[in-house]
Amino acid sequence: MSRTAPTAPPPSVGLSGQGKNLALATWAFAITFWAWNLIGPLAVRYTEQMGLSSSQKALLVATPVLVGAVGRIPVGALTDRYGGRTMFPILTLVTVPFVLLVALAGNLKSFPLMLLFGFFLGIAGTTFAVGVPFVNAWYQADRRGFATGVFGAGMGGTALSSALTPRMVTWFGYTLTHIIIALLLIATAALCWTAMRNSPVWKPNTDPVVPKLKAALKLPVTWQMSLLYAVAFGGFVAFSTYLPTLLKDVYSFDLTAAGTRTAGFAIAAVVARPIGGALSDRIGPRAVVAISMAGTAVLAAVLAFEPPLELPAGAAFVSIAFFLGLGTGGVFAWVARLAPPERVGSVTGLVGAAGGLGGYFPPLVLGATYGKVFEHYGFGLMLLCLVAVAALVFALVGVKEARRREAVA
Repeated sequence: MSRTAPTAPPPSVGLSGQGKNLALATWAFAITFWAWNLIGPLAVRYTEQMGLSSSQKALLVATPVLVGAVGRIPVGALTDRYGGRTMFPILTLVTVPFVLLVALAGNLKSFPLMLLFGFFLGIAGTTFAVGVPFVNAWYQADRRGFATGVFGAGMGGTALSSALTPRMVTWFGYTLTHIIIALLLIATAALCWTAMRNSPVWKPNTDPVVPKLKAALKLPVTWQMSLLYAVAFGGFVAFSTYLPTLLKDVYSFDLTAAGTRTAGFAIAAVVARPIGGALSDRIGPRAVVAISMAGTAVLAAVLAFEPPLELPAGAAFVSIAFFLGLGTGGVFAWVARLAPPERVGSVTGLVGAAGGLGGYFPPLVLGATYGKVFEHYGFGLMLLCLVAVAALVFALVGVKEARRREAVA
């Protein structure tokens, strides 16, 4: 019987190489995610300066998410061809001018320019589609849930942004804050270029991009995981970007206090993601994703009724973040199990795009339904509850898992 090429690192691949490259990828992901979420923590400032309505405010926050989502599709396919060692530095450097242009738009107090530059700032969010295939190639099949979970913890860049960006504006000023972040991006690109290496077992897939994406779209795993990731990661992104606004509107927090609490939310999800990946290696990703969706549904319903400060509301927000984080880790552990090795980048790009799009629409829905039926954002949160219930049912009965056989060297 013929055998396919090895899909997991042989014993000769040292743990030092694995750990170093996983750490570099996670760091690059975190810094680019900080840049991707640069507008959200300052949305209250922009709203006051530009006199924005609730819908305009939601659009401003959601716009970078759109490009970060859709851009993952070609970026994932390009990663299959060029590898993470090339793609990470390129995308990090491309983000730099748009960080500075966002600062320019803010100084000019121009909503149209902020939307335009925020749109291109979304490029920073595409690095997720680089990192998953990059770290996948470094780890054997029974450790990929752990590896993708650790890498996914780089989404803690949103916590850095929420906690530090408003404070840096206070400490250093608005423009200098953006310059500092741009310099961090440049330094990260240089670090990745000099220290990062592709796995010895990684081989470029030189198939044309469009046929490669079509092939990935024909795989059931692509559509199944896209749906689940749209709920898990989409929920995380939506909360991370819009939570400062929600906390101000519902609980009357100022910019710094809202940012601190949003950082706590993001940290809970970041901690949960590698736990979700590691648990998936032990009990299976289906169980992990089901637990995630069940917890998300219950807590979304709780939050719709605006629990009081400080402990009840804080515990509910942190808990829903933890459950969403579990789900993000579980979904990509599932991807690592089911996606053909030569299609991991393309599948990751498409699933990641679905997750990003899942984070694009909720802020718009929250803005459009503000004060409808429920007080404040209750209607939108009840919609999240219903969506999570539907995802729970789909995870349990809709995904037919015929795990691909790992090839033998």
